[in-house]
Amino acid sequence: MENYNQTSIYFILLGLFPSSRIGMFLFIIIVLIFLIALFGNFSMILLIFLDNNLHTPMYFLLSQLSLMDLTYISTIVPKMAYNFLFNDKSISFIGCGIQSFFFLTLAGAEGLLLAAMAYDRFVAICFPLHYHIRVSKRICVLMIIGSWIMGSINSFAHTAYALNIPYCQSRAINHFFCDVPAMLTLACIDTWVYESTVFVSTTIFLLVPFTCIAFSYGRILLVVHHMNSTEGKKKAYSTCSTHLTVITLYSAPFAYTYLRPKFLRTPTEDKVLAMLYTIFTPMLNPIIYSLRNKEVMGALRRVIQRICSVKM
Repeated sequence: MENYNQTSIYFILLGLFPSSRIGMFLFIIIVLIFLIALFGNFSMILLIFLDNNLHTPMYFLLSQLSLMDLTYISTIVPKMAYNFLFNDKSISFIGCGIQSFFFLTLAGAEGLLLAAMAYDRFVAICFPLHYHIRVSKRICVLMIIGSWIMGSINSFAHTAYALNIPYCQSRAINHFFCDVPAMLTLACIDTWVYESTVFVSTTIFLLVPFTCIAFSYGRILLVVHHMNSTEGKKKAYSTCSTHLTVITLYSAPFAYTYLRPKFLRTPTEDKVLAMLYTIFTPMLNPIIYSLRNKEVMGALRRVIQRICSVKM
């Protein structure tokens, strides 16, 4: 059986869009979503950096979420757009490994970061007097660094495995990016051991954080329910509902994709679900956090007024 596992070979990404007018229409929509995501996430990072009122752990974590989403979508869409526009669906062996590494790093790190954000809200609402001790700048930085490091280690292990197994016969990956499970359908060996590690990794980086988030918000809702302040309740419910919306949009399709047995998965369904957590969620996050957050909108007004006053 011929072995194509060499660094000089190319994989073929079958892509997301058909070569037709409908495909071009869908492509234009994805490009617009990509541009909105770039503008929204970069604006959120810049706004948090410029406004002193947003220099708190909550918004520091949010700026990291925007950074991850910015990198996340930039890892996927530009290559997909290039392949579609130039009708060149190839990606080098090394390029595929790099794309897979960044995707898995950001996917794992974002799951842990969302758990850190839930912990921040849990302490702020349930233990407000201890907030500056339990969520100090040092702890906040450690949570962020830990998310990046753990995501990178997990990603390196999966990517190294994918790059060191023999590939044979067809090299056409039925996906729009180098998703390791899709790559391994082309392997010449039985990959059941790897499929078990996917389940373990998904549990660690998705189910465990989600369980912690659910526990945190359960406690938060109990505390909020006993609040006397109507305004405080509204603010707490708004913050919690915003975060839970983000968690659901990110976690649900991810879990459904990676926790299903191999025989129940289909390439078309995997690609549609992948669009939700690789393209749509990075666009929606800054919109949700800005439009539904009075502090962010207030900071935006202050920054705009500052810029206008400088020009005048």
